[in-house]
Amino acid sequence: MNSNTVITISRQYGCGGRELAEILAKKLNVKLYDRQIVHIAAAKLGINDLSEQDLLDLENTVHPLTLTFMPFHSFGTRMGESSRGMFLSEASVVRKLANDGPCVILGRCADYVLEDMPNHFSIFVCANDEYREKRGKEVYEGKTLKELDAENEKRARYYNYYTGKKWGEASNYDLIVNTSNAPLDKIADAIIEYINTVK
Repeated sequence: MNSNTVITISRQYGCGGRELAEILAKKLNVKLYDRQIVHIAAAKLGINDLSEQDLLDLENTVHPLTLTFMPFHSFGTRMGESSRGMFLSEASVVRKLANDGPCVILGRCADYVLEDMPNHFSIFVCANDEYREKRGKEVYEGKTLKELDAENEKRARYYNYYTGKKWGEASNYDLIVNTSNAPLDKIADAIIEYINTVK
């Protein structure tokens, strides 16, 4: 694998995408970025007194759109300045981290933010409902499939709004990975082998 490869991971809630990102980062001996990006972005905006939940709420202040999606560079007045500023600040942090060296970036619309970067490889991680429902009970504190799906709807709305693209659509990513039928460790090895083959 190219020594400066940046991997971005988008994932369905409940499919093990976070664990997969952690395994990949460990195997490649690179840093994994996720929530740190939110805190750095908030600090850049001078937002220092919000709780983790406040920051999460700020990120997810995207209401369902009825007609069209709007890319982040032209979304007009549909959203509050705080959410808009937060997204743009996060995007700038993502680009800075990616330019600093190889890493794995989880979520944050990073696949879109870095789509023009030549050493970038984007992955979407999904799983079937049975697998996600089982993990909801065992790993996600008893969350139901309905609750997991509700989180997915939020992620999709946020992504669609800021990128103008459809979250989870295969053509938006270099690789789609289904975690339902193999151990995450083996899937991570397969991803690394695949990237080594095509990049």
